[in-house]
Order: sequence, then structure tokens, then C-alpha cells
Amino acid sequence: MTDKVTREARIARDFSLVEAGLDSGSLSNVRYLLNYSLPPADIADLIESSTPPERQVIWKLLKEKYRGEVLSELAEDVAAEFLERMAPQELADATAELDTDDIADILQQLPATLTAQVLHSMGAQDRLRVERVLGYSDDIAGGLMNTDTVTVRPHITVKTALRYFRQLPKLPQIFDTLLVVNTEDKLLGTVPVNELLTSDPATQIRSLMNEEPLSIAVDTDSKKVASLFEKRDLVSAPVVDSDGYLLGRITVDDIVDLYRDEAENHIMERAGMDAEQDTFAPVLKTQRRRAVWLSINLVAAFMAAAVIGLFEATIEQFVALAVLQPIVASMGGIAGNQSLTIMIRAQVLGQINRGNIGWLFSREVRAGLLNGLLFSVLVGLVAYLWFEHLLLSVVIAMALVVNLFIASIAGVLTPMFLQKMKIDPALAGGVLVTTLTDVGGFFTFLGLATLILIG
Repeated sequence: MTDKVTREARIARDFSLVEAGLDSGSLSNVRYLLNYSLPPADIADLIESSTPPERQVIWKLLKEKYRGEVLSELAEDVAAEFLERMAPQELADATAELDTDDIADILQQLPATLTAQVLHSMGAQDRLRVERVLGYSDDIAGGLMNTDTVTVRPHITVKTALRYFRQLPKLPQIFDTLLVVNTEDKLLGTVPVNELLTSDPATQIRSLMNEEPLSIAVDTDSKKVASLFEKRDLVSAPVVDSDGYLLGRITVDDIVDLYRDEAENHIMERAGMDAEQDTFAPVLKTQRRRAVWLSINLVAAFMAAAVIGLFEATIEQFVALAVLQPIVASMGGIAGNQSLTIMIRAQVLGQINRGNIGWLFSREVRAGLLNGLLFSVLVGLVAYLWFEHLLLSVVIAMALVVNLFIASIAGVLTPMFLQKMKIDPALAGGVLVTTLTDVGGFFTFLGLATLILIG
């Protein structure tokens, strides 16, 4: 435990040193820490929390042999920033040492033509392994599996198997189970490696193997795969096709990655946000994302203007309405965004469910009505003292009550609607709530003015 704490403290210290080195321009120290000290996952975290110019510095200082591992740890939006600048052969070299499923994940982010070029740059055996995984979606066992299997025939001895292992260039990082297949690669059984190492060298593999091995069908849903690993405490499991032929294996690190991604996506999707979105995205990319909602906001502004235009005659007779109408819209917008913020926070924290949404909706509506009554009295009094017109003060008071009621409903329902539509309420929620309160406020205020003042 102490060693683990010490290692984590060292990584945290090195992370801070890299950040300090980037700030000060002391790049020789940064280069050493990136290539000899920090793990790839921490380098990925560093890149994701850096500005675009700093990212390019980090990438140039990072040795090519580590770039593939870092790419596999980066969020898609950030990884794309580097992938679009890499030549096919460069990418093939960078990913050569990665697990097949990690290579497939990276290639799936590329255009089809570039993916084909990268595959062409690989050796025949590597290309075949990656193409096999690319044929499956990433939400089933086939998309999770690696093809780095170590297999033997059942008739050989333990001694022969161990000699075969020593002749391999390298063994998989996670190697807990030996897979036994026939000449056609049909899975016959499995042998735990610890049992293999403690058995008599003359023993045949067939006498050690489990002839009813736990295997996973290639089309099994990834969530079911994760549940199986959790319930059976698995370290690895073979993946087979419908006829029982061995295709690859899934290891526990794939399941850890799956759980981590699921957790991040679950938290972000509760608020309709994209877990892969880059916080430090370039100006143009950020501008394009926001321009969509600014355009919608422009349409909303014209809608509000159109509502005001409907009551042009009323405003001409009572110029005071033009002075007071921003108060109604502004109060509604603020109240709506207060409810919106509360709802988004509750979504992110996972506090909303079918059992409590009714109570929360009722609470927000009642709070809106109470505030409406409170501020209607205050604003009505100010309006009367300002314009000395009793009916005008009554109109704005009534409009405030109605608009704060509308704002409460909009603040609660808008983020729920956006969540269902998988739209980020942080970008879209304010636009929609403001539109509803502006249009509702202007229509209520000017409509009541027309009915009461013009009659």
C-alpha cells in the first residue's frame, strides 16, 4: 500500500513538474518526464487539460514509440486533433504495439479512405488481426476482443508448451489462461497458467484442460460481457463464433475501460452532454458548435419581435408599455434559468427519477408562483409611482405572475426534453428557456394590456 501511495505521489509530482516546465519553457525536463516517468494515461490527461499550442509542444517532445499508447487514452475529440496530422505509415508505426481492439478504436475515428491507407501500411498478419476486429461494432464482444491469443494443441506435453512460450517474441501482458484448440482453431478447452507451471513436464495438455470452458459469443452485448466478468471474477475469456471457433479473447483491462467509459458517458448524458467533447477545442470548432444555437436564438428573437409587432397599436397608445416590457421578459428569463440550473445539476448528479420528478416539478412551480406574487406587488407599486396609472400597474403585476409560472415550467421541462433528444442543455437550455419566457412574457403583458387598457 505504501509503495502504491509513493508511486501515485511521484506521478502527481511529475505531472506538476511538466505543467510548470511548459509554463516556464524548460522543455528538456518536460521531455524527460514525458518519455521516462509519466504513464500514457497521465500524459493523455495532461494533453486534455492543456491549450492547443501546449498540446503541440507535448506531442513533439513525446517519442514516437509512446504516441500510440497516448492516442488510445485520449478522448475522441482530442485524439482527432493529432490523427488528422499523422501520415498513414506514421500512424501504423505508432499503433504497432497496441492491442488489436485499441488499434481498431483509433482507426474507427478516421475516414474510410485513411483507414484503408493505414491498414495497407501494416504487415499482413497485423492487418488481418485489425480487420477482424473492425468488422464488429464496439458495443459487442467482437469489438472488445483482442486477437493476441496463445493457443496449443491438446496432445502436446507441458514441457513442449513451455518451450513454445519461450520461443515467442513476447507473451500477452495479461496471460492467465492457455487456450486449447484443434487444427481448425475450434476451442476445445482452457488451462490456467498457474496449473501449467506447477504440473509435471511430461503431462499432456488434454489431461489438464477444462473441457467445458467459459467462452463468450462474438455477438454478446458488451454490458452482458462486463456483467459476466464481474460475477465470475474473470481475468480473461475466449471469444468464439456461432460454431465455437476461436476468434480472440477479452481481458479484464478491456472491461475496466468499458466501465470507465460507461460511467463517464452516463454522468454526462444525464445532462445531455458529450463525454468526448474537447474543453480546449480550437476557436473555429467551438464557434461552429455555438453558432447553431446562436442561430436558433436569432430565430427566437425574431419570434419575440413578431409578438411585440402584434400589439404595435397598443404600444403606440401606451408608450409606457415599451418601457416596462423588458422587466417582464428579464424576470421570466432569470427565473427560468434558475430552475434550469437546478435541473441540470440534479441530472448530472443522478438525483432525478420517476419517483421524485413530480415533487420537484411541483416545488419549482410553487416557488415560481410565490416569487411571481412577491415581485408583482413590488413591480406593480413601482409602476404606479412611476406612471401614476393603476390599471397599468395591475397589468404588469398580473403579467409577472404568469411569466414566472411559465418560467418555472420551462426551467423544469426543457432540460428533460433536451436530455431525451441528446442535446447539451448547457448550450441549448438557456436559449429555449429564454425564448419561452420572452415570447410568453411579451404576449401575456401586451395581451393583458390590450384587454384591460384598450378594452
